[in-house]
Amino acid sequence: MDDNRMISATLQQEEANLEGSLRPQTLTEYIGQEKVKKNLQIFIDAARMRGESLDHVLLYGPPGLGKTTLAGIIANEMDSSLKVTSGPAIEKPGEIAAVLNQLSDGDILFIDEIHRLNRQVEEVLYPAMEDFSIDIMIGKGASARSIRLDLPHFTLVGATTRAGMLTAPLRDRFGVVNRLEFYTDRELQVIVLRSAELLNVEIDEEGALEIGKRSRGTPRLANRLLKRVRDFAQVRYGGRIDKDVADLALDLLEVDSLGLDRTDRTLLLTMIDQFHGRPVGLDTLAAAIGEDAGTIEDVYEPFLIQRGLIHRTPRGRVLSEKAYLHLGRKIPHS
Repeated sequence: MDDNRMISATLQQEEANLEGSLRPQTLTEYIGQEKVKKNLQIFIDAARMRGESLDHVLLYGPPGLGKTTLAGIIANEMDSSLKVTSGPAIEKPGEIAAVLNQLSDGDILFIDEIHRLNRQVEEVLYPAMEDFSIDIMIGKGASARSIRLDLPHFTLVGATTRAGMLTAPLRDRFGVVNRLEFYTDRELQVIVLRSAELLNVEIDEEGALEIGKRSRGTPRLANRLLKRVRDFAQVRYGGRIDKDVADLALDLLEVDSLGLDRTDRTLLLTMIDQFHGRPVGLDTLAAAIGEDAGTIEDVYEPFLIQRGLIHRTPRGRVLSEKAYLHLGRKIPHS
């Protein structure tokens, strides 16, 4: 194997391990999403009191808000094992049947990007979720027959960034459905302070708040920016992060005061310069900036809409006055 590829794989593994070390392990440690936490705590406590497995849980919302972390917390709170897979990784009905057959009583099965399961795999999940059994075909042709295998009682935790793409039969089989919202600046400040303590990084409250303000309402990005600002502070400022150090580092990283990065600004400026503020369709916009339409819709657009910079209309996406003011551009009379 090429040395560069080996080094890259090692770095990716180290980054993944570091990311995992920052994840809270219990609902008490988990910051933000108060409504989701309160509901989950009640459902978990009730299931444990009855000695039953938790009902199936669907978590949806933009990426980076803690869906995977919550799945791990559910497993910890239920004293259960967590099995992890994803929608794109399961291509055939036999593969999901094998995963289900390896579960033990009370296990938590986490399927990320569950909206990307194909229809045949979904159909195996229906009886598994409802009756804790699966039907398997044995033999071929005229001699083929179906046998039913009983499964242990498990909890399926599904995560998706696009709840609208889930089929109704699959969505209806989830007993607990929770939407995760963007975090406030203050919640992200608390997350940054906690992560800094775990990473042994010296940071004051104003520095943590500045990182939180530029993190797009997303804990994953807040932790990522904290690591990069830490590097900057370590090399130039003796390792301590305050507001001035955070400002300088984040400006170098091209993350502005609203948390917009280069791609965000390219998207907004393209709508101004190429389309002159007129409504533009998603596919047209994706082609104009050379980005995948799904990435724009899932990753960039939710934050821009939440910040009031873009509006969706029946004719397409349009910019708000706030976007023009933030970018220092003249607002068109129309």
